[in-house]
Amino acid sequence: MIAKTQKISALIITYNEIGYIERCIESVDFADEILVVDSYSTDGTYEYLLNHPKVKVIQNPFENFTAQKSFALKQAAHDWVLFLDADEIVGPSLRNEILETVRKENDIVAYWFYRQFMFQQSKLRFSGWQTDKNYRLFRKSKAKFSDCKIVHETLDIDGKSGIFKEKLIHYCYKDYKDYKGKMLQYGRLKAIEAFYTEKSFNYIMMVIKPSWKFFNHYILRLGILDGKKGFIVCYLNALGVLERFRELKRLEQKNELAYYLVMP
Repeated sequence: MIAKTQKISALIITYNEIGYIERCIESVDFADEILVVDSYSTDGTYEYLLNHPKVKVIQNPFENFTAQKSFALKQAAHDWVLFLDADEIVGPSLRNEILETVRKENDIVAYWFYRQFMFQQSKLRFSGWQTDKNYRLFRKSKAKFSDCKIVHETLDIDGKSGIFKEKLIHYCYKDYKDYKGKMLQYGRLKAIEAFYTEKSFNYIMMVIKPSWKFFNHYILRLGILDGKKGFIVCYLNALGVLERFRELKRLEQKNELAYYLVMP
């Protein structure tokens, strides 16, 4: 059964994404609305978006990923939402699958997308990412971002979920400095998340967790078959885990210092 015309809002959050955002925007030009929430980029991203005839751009201070995406979701004009990262691209086959899906009448309210990770311009086939999937297409009226996480944000869905056959292309690795910075930022945000859920720093886990992350992704999840790029990605992913523990320790020390300073 074919439903009435369903409109789609494509949502993206950005910060300094020149070199990637252009392709992302081009790949979602089939959407009825393209809305970007920018957290005050300094590399020309905002100016590019501001001058794009198909894009509505809003600037909003970045607090964390969940807060920023929740803010963007509230601005969407249509119920069907396609939420992408700025370094993700919808290929022609996936585009057709999206359009066919929203035209059909069914009870599925959210769809998982598998992702094809790209290391610069070449495919990253293993390294722990081969089973990665995220919600990317969903009904705004049936979903919200969970308050429990501030990084690797999670959707709470009220209804049934489906899975797309075609993969989303994810250009995760721009260069070493960029990916390292991204992993360190994720690690710090995960530390804040852990701190506010009262998880304590532990020296033993600080050694075990990053080591296991690298071993799991590089050996068990076959990152070794991705060659040099697999080693780099697995190493930096493990570094992000190590940074989580470093930051958690700093937060606990800062909290203890504040406690002693206010004691009579």
